[in-house]
Amino acid sequence: MRIKITRRLLDEYRKLKREIPLLELELREMQQGDNGFNNSTIFDYRTGEPRPQSVVGFDWPLYERREMVVKNKKAKCKAVEKWIDAIEDGQTRCVFRMFYIDGMSWEKIAGKTGYASSPDYPRLYIRDKYLRDNAIS
Repeated sequence: MRIKITRRLLDEYRKLKREIPLLELELREMQQGDNGFNNSTIFDYRTGEPRPQSVVGFDWPLYERREMVVKNKKAKCKAVEKWIDAIEDGQTRCVFRMFYIDGMSWEKIAGKTGYASSPDYPRLYIRDKYLRDNAIS
């Protein structure tokens, strides 16, 4: 599966990273506890008349859907990380890594990159310029 890097995907990256451990925990709880069980109603025709009966079992379709969601989110995160690592310019790569992967604020990034007097510089003139120059919208 090829994942296209977009501005929206970059903006969602931090949220995806926070959601993955929660979703994995939910999957483990489904396996270990009663959270994965669901009941369905079937009709029992043993007497000739349809009588509703409740059947309880593990909800595999729900589990598999949630498992696919986790896999897709992990793939998106891995694609973003790989894309950031492939940025050739060291300062640009460092700014992207600090903001997206390390979760730093723009003020902190500006201080670490030597632009403490202008906290918007890394965002406007490094990140945004790189995104514009590479037609990432």
